Amino acid sequence: MRFSLLAVALLSTTAAQAQTAAPALSLDTLKTVTETLSSDAFEGRKPTSAGEEKTIAYLIERFQKAGLKPGNKGQWVQDVPLVELSVQSPSKLAFTGGKTPVSLAYGSEAVFSTYRVTPKIELKDSEVVFVGYGINAPERGWNDYAGLDVKGKTVVILINDPDWQTMSLDGPFGGRAMTYYGRWTYKYEEAARQGAAGAIIIHDTEPAAYGWGVVESSWGGPKLEQDTPGDHADQSQLIGWIQQDAAKALFASAGKDYAALVEAAKHKGFKPVPLGVKASASFGVGIKRQASKNVVGILPGTAKPDEVVLFSAHWDHLGHCKPVNGDDICNGAVDNATGTAGLVALAEANAKAGPARRSMVFLAVTAEEQGLIGSQYYAEHPVYPLAKTVGGVNMDGLNIHGKAKDFVLIGAGKSELEELVKPLVAAEGRVIGIEPTPEKGSYYRSDHFSFAKLGVPMLYGESGDDLVVGGKAAGAKASEEYTDKRYHKPQDEYDPKWNWDGALSDLRIYYGLGRELAEGSSWPNWFKDAEFRAIRDKARAEQ
Repeated sequence: MRFSLLAVALLSTTAAQAQTAAPALSLDTLKTVTETLSSDAFEGRKPTSAGEEKTIAYLIERFQKAGLKPGNKGQWVQDVPLVELSVQSPSKLAFTGGKTPVSLAYGSEAVFSTYRVTPKIELKDSEVVFVGYGINAPERGWNDYAGLDVKGKTVVILINDPDWQTMSLDGPFGGRAMTYYGRWTYKYEEAARQGAAGAIIIHDTEPAAYGWGVVESSWGGPKLEQDTPGDHADQSQLIGWIQQDAAKALFASAGKDYAALVEAAKHKGFKPVPLGVKASASFGVGIKRQASKNVVGILPGTAKPDEVVLFSAHWDHLGHCKPVNGDDICNGAVDNATGTAGLVALAEANAKAGPARRSMVFLAVTAEEQGLIGSQYYAEHPVYPLAKTVGGVNMDGLNIHGKAKDFVLIGAGKSELEELVKPLVAAEGRVIGIEPTPEKGSYYRSDHFSFAKLGVPMLYGESGDDLVVGGKAAGAKASEEYTDKRYHKPQDEYDPKWNWDGALSDLRIYYGLGRELAEGSSWPNWFKDAEFRAIRDKARAEQ
């Protein structure tokens, strides 16, 4: 269904008018919910833990208090079947057959696991092949696997995509902004499709957008996967990461020039390079099947209750993690107790404003940190059909550094929701900012992506770094400090001195957008060239 420019203009005007009625967003709610969820009592909110039980009970209580109704056929929760896989007694990751053996210690030099639900993994003497960025993109005329069968082999892969260092919008992958081909999840998916026995990504902080400590903390404990028929037997035996210095040592042992091969991988026509070495590793796999929960609340619509507007945030974090100064709880205050608090605050504000013509669904999803599992499960098993889901907003980490002059649309240029949000940003006295690090691929790293790839337009925005107090320098400093010292670490803790002005400004924008969609009758679409447009068009045409 086409969404005309006139409709965009009309909705934009109405959205700006809607912003004049200040929403009843509670600062106390933001503080209280964030502080509660990120307290040690919730043990880092790892799915399937005692911390989950407390989290689910607390969110149901807050949703009820906000005025929502149970959103899943009279129930507050949607069960998400999971299987927990834990690496047990891992060997070193050994590479033999080169000039000198290369043996990498688990944790400090390499991390690895499996998607397969099997009690033992043994990768033995698997031939190693460097496949550049590990991309097979026929529509771009690009295939890093061309000319070589990697079945049973171990592929070594660069993170991100070939354009990540490009400052322009030109290049085989559209310039600096990451595509989905750059995500680590894609690398493993494609390696499995190619039949690789092992898939190992070379870590590099800048293109990965996080340091080795994040990889180690995220992969160091049990991993959760969606429990599906077939036990993921179609996946590679071993998946993992190695430090860049370890990769350089491996290539040197193989008699290969690491820098030259990395440069070659940036260019179309690159062919996979056998390294002439073999990889071996083994580990036991602890298997535990259980269910986690998404929490679903709804404000039923008055005129078109079967059409829904979606607000989402993930409630989970990492639970217990690698200790820092004796503290082993990754509390996840910013990530994502703040976003969950924003979800509750938006539920309260919309309930106080009264029901809209369309229904409004508030979805707190599980297992985002494990690979968007909760949102993916909902998208694949929706309580409300995705073809009837108008669009929505996802929140993953609110601004606690003060109001910014700019508002950044992550993955800009994708959907008509961006046009609707512009007058709301202007009403806040702010401007649309340019995403500073599009090479990080942030649009593919949170729960909105689970809905977007199945056709639902989802907005994902962030406060910019140009703070009202302190400007760009203060914003950049705050962002770097969080990324380097707190992200996915025990130091991501609640601080009563946080400045919530920026979060409140962002939430007013989200409220205005959601309210306009819920009171309207039009269907925003993806822009013509967006990768999700055809999926949406097909779904809407069938209605």
